[in-house]
Amino acid sequence: MKKRCDRNRKRSKRRAIYCPIHGCYLDSASRKYGIYADKVQHLQQHGVGKHTALMMIATQATVVLDGEWLEAFWCEQCQETNWYCVRKCDRTYQISVPAYELWQRAIGVINPEGNPTVGEFTRRNARMTGHSVAKQYKFVE
Repeated sequence: MKKRCDRNRKRSKRRAIYCPIHGCYLDSASRKYGIYADKVQHLQQHGVGKHTALMMIATQATVVLDGEWLEAFWCEQCQETNWYCVRKCDRTYQISVPAYELWQRAIGVINPEGNPTVGEFTRRNARMTGHSVAKQYKFVE
């Protein structure tokens, strides 16, 4: 007769994604943001032949790349959240710091530097909370 604990072993295990600095497990702090390709060169970097890549871009404006995404992770040792580009290779994961160009090709991600059309004054005031905003202004009586 099987024990109860042996029956639940089919559940998926924790993803083996480790901190590049400390080597400890990283805990996910966001959802996965898929990355798409909109140029032939992007597809070729992922092992797609030139002719196939040309056909894919001609028929579809963008192609979502399977097994590659942006995700934020919390490191217990660093005590901070960092964004990484995750690439799944078979059953292992490779992480790297995402290049600025990848942020432009991610689906649904907010630019980490903020909206470039928003001025510094607006950005600074949006971060302020509570009564500290009112202190910044001098009211004339």
